[in-house]
This record gives sequence, C-alpha cells and structure tokens, in this order.
Amino acid sequence: MAIRTEPSEPFRLLGQKIPYIEGPMKVTGRAEYTDDIHRPGMLVGKLLRSPWPHARLRRVNVERARAVPGVYAVLTGERYPTPFGVLPITRDETAIAVDRARYIGDIVAAVAARDERTAERALAAVEFEVDALPEYSDPRVGRVPVEAPIHAAGLRGSNLQKEVLQEFGAVDAAFQSAAAVVEVRASFAGVTHAFTEPHCTVAEATPDGRLTVWSATQVPHYLHRALSEVLGMPMHRIRVVKPEIGGAFGGKSDPLPHEIACAALALECGRPVKILFDREEVFYTNHGRHPTYNVVRVAASAEGQLRGYDIEAVIEGGAWSSFGTVTTYYNGVMAMGPYAVPNFRYKGQRVFTNRPPSGAMRAHGGTNIRYSVEVALDELAEQLDLDPFELRRRNALRPNSVTVNQFRITSTSFRKCLAAARDRSGWEEKFRKLPFGEGVGLGCGFYISGSNSPIHFTPKMPQCTVHLKADMDGGIAVHCMQADIGQGSNTLLAAIVAEVVGVELDRVHVTPVDSDITPVDIGSYSSRVTFMMGNAARKAAEAMRDRLLDAAHDLTGYPRELLHVGLERYEVAHRPELGVSYLDALHRAMESGGALQTTGAYTSPPMGGTFKGARAGTAPAYSFAAYVAQVRVDAETGIYRVLKVWAAFDCGRPLNRLAVEGQIEGSIHMGLGQLMGEAMEYRGTRLMNPALLDYKIPMPQQMPEVECLLVGDDDPEGPFGAKEAGEGPLVATLPAVANAIYDAVGVRCYDLPVTPDRLLKAIDRRRAAGTPWKDH
Repeated sequence: MAIRTEPSEPFRLLGQKIPYIEGPMKVTGRAEYTDDIHRPGMLVGKLLRSPWPHARLRRVNVERARAVPGVYAVLTGERYPTPFGVLPITRDETAIAVDRARYIGDIVAAVAARDERTAERALAAVEFEVDALPEYSDPRVGRVPVEAPIHAAGLRGSNLQKEVLQEFGAVDAAFQSAAAVVEVRASFAGVTHAFTEPHCTVAEATPDGRLTVWSATQVPHYLHRALSEVLGMPMHRIRVVKPEIGGAFGGKSDPLPHEIACAALALECGRPVKILFDREEVFYTNHGRHPTYNVVRVAASAEGQLRGYDIEAVIEGGAWSSFGTVTTYYNGVMAMGPYAVPNFRYKGQRVFTNRPPSGAMRAHGGTNIRYSVEVALDELAEQLDLDPFELRRRNALRPNSVTVNQFRITSTSFRKCLAAARDRSGWEEKFRKLPFGEGVGLGCGFYISGSNSPIHFTPKMPQCTVHLKADMDGGIAVHCMQADIGQGSNTLLAAIVAEVVGVELDRVHVTPVDSDITPVDIGSYSSRVTFMMGNAARKAAEAMRDRLLDAAHDLTGYPRELLHVGLERYEVAHRPELGVSYLDALHRAMESGGALQTTGAYTSPPMGGTFKGARAGTAPAYSFAAYVAQVRVDAETGIYRVLKVWAAFDCGRPLNRLAVEGQIEGSIHMGLGQLMGEAMEYRGTRLMNPALLDYKIPMPQQMPEVECLLVGDDDPEGPFGAKEAGEGPLVATLPAVANAIYDAVGVRCYDLPVTPDRLLKAIDRRRAAGTPWKDH
C-alpha cells in the first residue's frame, strides 16, 4: 500500500509544502493584531465582573463611578438589554448582565476612561444591592425542577438547556442477541482553548453615523449580526474588521459580550475604545470544551460485527447556551463513524450551571464521545480475543454508503489509515509484547468537513463566496470573509488562485477581512474552510482563467480549446512556444470593461433525513483517522510519557502539506493536554485556576515524535479532492494514548485528565486485586 510521504501531485503548487504567506510579517513582528491598533483619542475600556455565582441585581448605582475624573462612559445592562447568541434559537446572553448575574466573572458593568487606573477606580465605585440565589454546580442534579432556574427557558422548570433523544433500528433487540457487550462510564473535566492572544476589541463611532469594530474573532459575520441586533443599528452602518488572530480553536467563534460592550461604550462617549483582556478574564469568558459525563454501551456479535450503540451524555453548559444545542447533538451523532453501526440510541442532556460558559472547542462534541467509544472498542476486542485493528477493519464504513442516521459517506480511506498505522508503528512486534511499563494503543477518528446546515443563512444562500479582481498592475486581489486564525487558510486561498490562473504565488494578495469589502462567509469553524472556501475559490479562479484564455485566443488566433495554462503564460498545447504572457492576456481582457472581476460561490448539496435533529453532523465529506501511540509508564510514580504517535489521516488530497502536518501535530498536542493534565478546576462554582501557571498545558519536552501518514484518496466533491484537517486530527489522540497505557500497565482510564496520581492509584488497585499483567 502506497503512503503519500512525498508529493506526487499533478499540480505546480497544490500538494507541496507551501510556506505561509503571512509568515515573514509574523516572525518579524510586523503583523497587526487587534492590540496593535491605535486610534486618535482612544480610551481604555474595562469590565466589572460579578463576585457572586448567582444573584439578583436589585440595584446598580453608577453615579459615583461617572463622577470619577477622566471617566467618559459607564454602562449597565439595562442600556442595551437585547439578548443575543451564536444560535438564533438560543439567544440568552447579554452584553452586560440584566437583572441577574449568573456566574463568578459575569459582566455587570462597563467603563470607558482615559487610562486603565482611572477605569479601575470607576469600577470600584460602582455600588450594588443584590439578593443571593441558589448556586448550581453539578449538571447531574440540575435536570429536575429547581428553586430558581438559571434561565427561564430551562426545560420543565429545571436547568436543562437541551435534551436530545434519538433511536434508529432495534437497539434493545441488538443488545439482547449480542455475544459481547461492553459498558464504559467516563467523566471529562472542562478544558479551555488557551490560545496565545487574549481577547481584544477596538470600537470607533465616527461623525458620519458609522461604527467600526476591530476584533479578534473567527466569525466576523456572526459578530456583525449581533452588533446590529443588540445596538439597534442597521448592518450597513457597522463595519467589522478582523486583524491577525493569535489562535482561536473555537474560542473566538461566538459573538462575545465584551465585543458588544466595547462597541456600546464607543457609541456612548463618541471616542474610540479598546478592551484588552488579561488571562484571568480569558478563563472567565471560556466557551471551552464542556465538562461531560457519558455512558457508552457497545454490542457485538461473536465474529466482532458491531450490533449497536446505546449512549447517554450529561453535558455541563455553564451559564449560557452558546453552541450547546449543536454540541448536545454531536455528543451522540459523532459516535457513528468511522464504523457501520446498524442500531443506535442516544440520550443527551446539556445543563446550565453557575460556572463560565462552555461552547465550541476544536472538535466540539466529538472528542469526549470518541474517547469512550474507542476505549469501549478496545475492551470489546479483548473480550472477543480479536486484534484491535481487526475489530475496526471489520466494521469500517465503506465509500458511498449511508449511516443508520442518514449521514452520506462519499470518500473514506479509513481502511488505508488502519493499514498504514499498523505497518509503520510495528504493531505486530509490539502489541502485548513490550515489557511491563511500555505499550502501544490504537485510537481512531471521524469528523465533519464543514456543517451542511448554515446557522443563519437560508438554504439558497452560498455558504462561501470569493471575489477576485485583477487590474492593470497584474496583481490579483482576493476578497473573502473566511477567517485565517493561524491555520493557513489565506495561504491556501492564494495558492488555489495562483494554481488555477497560472501565476506566481506572489501575484496573489488576500485582502484583510473587512465587512465593507469582503463578501459574506460564515467563518472558521466546523472545519469548513478548506472544503467550502476552497470550492468557491476554485470557481472564481476558473472564471478568471477562462476570461484570460479567451483573451489569449483573441491575441493568438488559435482556437480556445487548443490553449492551456502555463506559468505566467497561456500557450498553444501542441506548440508551447506560441502563446502570450499573463499580462498581455490580462490587458486585452480589460479593454472592454476595465479591471477583471470574477466571483465563485459554494453551497453544499442537500442531505440528511427528516427526523428532528437530522441535519446535525451532516457534512459534504468526512475525515478519518487511525493513530497508534507508544508510551512508557513508571508504575512506581504514575508518571508516563508518550514516546511517539503514528498518525494516519485521511483528508483526501492534502493541498498544503505543511499546513496539514502542522494541524496534525498541533491537534496531537492539544489532545495530549486534555488527556494528561488540562482541567478547569472548581471549588463549587468558583474557578480555582484561571491562569496559565496553574492550567497544565503540556510542555515542549512532553510532546512526542509524530509521524504523519497522509493516505487519503481524493474526495469527489472536495476542492481538488481535499477534505478537512483542522479538527479531525485531534479526536483519535486521546484514546490511542489511553489504550497504550492499558497495554503498558493493565489499567483502564475512565476519568480525564489521567494525571499521575490517578494512574498510580489505579495501578495500586490492580496490584491489590492480584491481577497480573505481562507477568508482572
């Protein structure tokens, strides 16, 4: 079996390792982030955060705060009370708390002042009269009627925000007739994105009646909508600009309260305002991965054919809905692939608590459930005396198939992933054969290439639009509202245009995201950018190429069908010495109408069933993964190290191998963080570690060697055959390491993170029970 270790592509640029076009600006410190923006007369905005986990705000007095010299505006919630939210069906956030504070860190007032010290003095002068309300910190006990629900919209008088019940096939019968049944009960601490750049927003209201907002956001369009709704301004009077982003991972995909509060302050005082968070405020804003309790039951025949899944999940949402409805569905439906499962049942519940809100974090909804499924499959393989690879191979989804819940599977190279990971890792020589304390484990993955269901758009609106403009100088300007958040999408956008049009990469300039000039795109989330932006960019570039070939036909006199694209040149196919330069063709094309402008758009095909929630998880394509991890565990201390990960990944055709490999390596690091130590630690409702000193991200020394194996076949609908490689590379990491720990010391890990003390206690319990492992 061939593994793509070196490019073998029919393209000049695509398929190579393309350095990021913004790289020189970033490494020299010249790239402009939101905090680098300074406007004349700019004020400092600061936010007062609630010290109460749950309280009714009976009275908020800001008169003394407004009287502080150097203060230009003080706002409380009643000034802009319109609720908003990333999902139109769950608008329950406000820019500033209205009537009630719902968690420690909730915004209860905002100030704009001449400097930070003055702003802090003003915040200290705000006076409150509050009534304490009951605190809710455990989602498992908030699903029944409570005394004072956190939100009036809670189901049945409880703190239950969303409940999903789905069943396909005959689940009970499948379990009754199964030869083997495994149950995994797991818990997962909440984790946050820990991006390098903290949240920052600058807003300026100008005398022409317009508002400009610069913000570190990965979805400018959603922010644009929310600003219009809450501030009561038409969208055409609001301009949203996205500078460079220093990491996001989903944490900057919601429109966030501070962004709206900053804009409101600018409107109130008529001066530009900047709000820059410290790290503690980033933790309180959170919107990270949901703390979760799940139960996964898996049934199989004696031959290892999967018969059914029965899944329950209780998900802690924190104070707001955010992406929670989607996450609740994903905790079930994302368990489906990469296997064919004929019977499926899922009950998912997302519950409000008085803690910082949870939201979208890389592979949200798919990470925790994938861990439990893959650990359960390893237990199932052991029970059936099957090799873990063989169990998964027998149940692999096939190309051009449909899952029991009507996901349309087009391309899948999952079996190639399995074969590549098995071969390159030396599985045969290592599994259950390494010395005590050393082991290998397998974990597999499955994720969407963009959501088929746009949140705000009608089904007839494109999910992505790209505009191109080539003018007299020969440069090609690319306009698109997709958000490059460090993943290299601007480079891919430029490379697609350069490839198709046939010009050098440095002729293509991707303009910064600016709602005044870039066409609407629904942003960087759900791993949609490569697939949806790539298809739109290809169409726009093909339209420009065709116009240039028409001009070359006019100049050469040769039939259009005999002309083809060279490098900076359009040539006669059988006589390449005959042709015209790109510039000559461009100038000819401009003679009739000036600058050459083309448009491309992408809308995914209709898919999914008609049942409630049928569109959740539907995507035009899916990625697949099979990872093998090798670990070494010190059984006397519980300290373990991941030595190497063999990451076989199916992203279709990798268009920029540098970016794909970087995404895989970064995903593995992030997955190791959740497994090994990252956790939002609480005492009741109080977050105890809102700082990077106490939130344990893996150090560089803890990062294993990674071998990337890109084995995907071309996807029939992806741009040039490509699929996603942004979130899917994460989900296989955690179970691969956990299953390797079991191979090393005979201990199953069901509560994350797997810290050394927890692992040591489990090893001690195994020893006390007298259970031998590898003759130890």
